[in-house]
Amino acid sequence: MKCLIVQPVHEEGLALLRRNGIEPVFCETPDAEGIARAVPGCDAAITRDAGFPRIAFEAADRLRAVVVHGTGHNAVDKEAAIERGVLVANTPGANAQSVAELTLGLALALARGVPAADRWERKGRRGFRESISFSELSGKTLLVVGWGNIGGRFGQMASAAFGMRVLVHSPSARDTGGFEKVGSLEDGLAQADLVTLHAPVRPETLHMIDAASLAAMKPGAHLVNVARAELVDEMALAEALRSGHLGGAALDVYSHGAAQGPLAAFSNVIFTPHLGGTTEEALRRVAVGAAGHVVTALNGGVPETVVTPVEGAMRKAKA
Repeated sequence: MKCLIVQPVHEEGLALLRRNGIEPVFCETPDAEGIARAVPGCDAAITRDAGFPRIAFEAADRLRAVVVHGTGHNAVDKEAAIERGVLVANTPGANAQSVAELTLGLALALARGVPAADRWERKGRRGFRESISFSELSGKTLLVVGWGNIGGRFGQMASAAFGMRVLVHSPSARDTGGFEKVGSLEDGLAQADLVTLHAPVRPETLHMIDAASLAAMKPGAHLVNVARAELVDEMALAEALRSGHLGGAALDVYSHGAAQGPLAAFSNVIFTPHLGGTTEEALRRVAVGAAGHVVTALNGGVPETVVTPVEGAMRKAKA
């Protein structure tokens, strides 16, 4: 059996595949055409943010499972997978600690102007401490948007470490760990000094942070997005920064070219290249989890975190 590795994964995941008689096959280029060229002869695939497009499903001749290395599976054409009886699963939660820690780091960097201070010092400029105002996180109000593995972990962290008042906006969350659940997004935004985004992209969350949402935010508040770029209307964000209404933003996810576009003009915007789950520890956990899902699927089982109907996939496995 063979498993296509669309993008690099931790060696421990590859070792788990090999121990179970599954040969990793590496994709030369992780674009749609490259995946389509590499997939024939493969029984499974592990992909990251490159996803798995329809053209690749159409080129596959043995494919039974596609496993996403991480949580987000929007880039996998699940309609094409269902049509061909291919199981699709993801690996949520394995990188939650790393993403929560980055959220904290970005929140602190915004509050203390760390990236801008570094740039001033490297240029030999003086007076940065007097150029802007800084703030503590302690005692401030936090709005966590999306109370899943990451949002919940960060909310607990902010409360324990800084005594922050934690508000939660997550319509599907039943248990918020004793933290207050706000009646609406606007209600939470109006109270929060810091807003962190951890929600998935769905029709109802697309551009949930738009011009109206930004206007509802507390003047001078900070925004951190470690979830999905599509949650934020970047043009509206630029306008909120230009007007001075928003105190700053830290983006670990953003549209292609955003770091060279209008948002790049603001010194109180931090860009990081999707670093959330890239710690050594998280990469190991996610790779092992993804490889474990492949092993399960190719042995006739169903991974715990399957995201497509399993009936067609099971019929294909028995055929």
